[in-house]
Amino acid sequence: MKLVFAGTPEVAVPALDALLASGRHEVAAVVTRPDAPAGRGRRLVASPVAERAEEAGIEVLKPVRPKDPDFLERLREIAPDCCPVVAYGALLPRVALGIPAHGWVNLHFSLLPAWRGAAPVQHAIMAGDEITGASTFLIEEGLDSGPVYGTVTEEIRPTDTSGDLLTRLAFAGAGLLAATMDGIEDGTLKAVPQPAEGVSLAPKVNVEDARVDWGTPALRVDRVVRGCTPAPGAWTTFRGERLKIVQARPVPERTDLTPGQLSAGKNNVYAGTGSYAVELLWVQPQGKKPMSGADWARGVRIAAGETLGD
Repeated sequence: MKLVFAGTPEVAVPALDALLASGRHEVAAVVTRPDAPAGRGRRLVASPVAERAEEAGIEVLKPVRPKDPDFLERLREIAPDCCPVVAYGALLPRVALGIPAHGWVNLHFSLLPAWRGAAPVQHAIMAGDEITGASTFLIEEGLDSGPVYGTVTEEIRPTDTSGDLLTRLAFAGAGLLAATMDGIEDGTLKAVPQPAEGVSLAPKVNVEDARVDWGTPALRVDRVVRGCTPAPGAWTTFRGERLKIVQARPVPERTDLTPGQLSAGKNNVYAGTGSYAVELLWVQPQGKKPMSGADWARGVRIAAGETLGD
């Protein structure tokens, strides 16, 4: 088939690579978000998908809005058979959905209908799910509600951050998306409507969602830290300044600390929760680079009874 691939961040690049390597389909063009300011100089930088497409000599389309007439006209000129999508980042209008013969097929990083929305991996970790995966589905106007072509499953490991899990899903999902394109082309794959039960939503995780509540159990604190790493980053406050919690570890044998209470030893530092303590393995003070919890504790000289949070 002739394909137009839509995607923006680094997590979409493995899927683009898989389609380029398949040898069975032609990636005629790539659609991605416009160049965005990045770095200290805030200079405009192309998306990772745009950079990969340019390396491969593929036409890159960067509409400000997918409903822009010039973009829609170019899409009609290309006349793709199907448009595979991975984390494109913009809402597709109805007129665009109708252009490719086989529609737009999205690779979504959950087992639909679970975790529909922008942050399925983060929510799966924060909810304590043991299994997740990726799904390919036909995009409709509803939120991730279209019929599903296929899925792959992935175990959520006890120490997984959202970054760790998303990286594995990106590569597993890349193979799924390529196989979905093959099945659509040869007519062996049919999309199946999602069940009405089991729907859960995964809206974008904002900075306030990532604030650690030390009154919750240690397992909840651990899940928030892992689910919000690397972005937006779990955080708390210490002496009125923000402190990022980069990595923590539940310690069931420490039950002597009240929520948020700190206890520092020579080589470690613990914080109390609503159940047992967590060890602060890595933290990042405001305006500084990440450091081990023990190094941070030595630097700030924690006083007896000092706490994290309000």
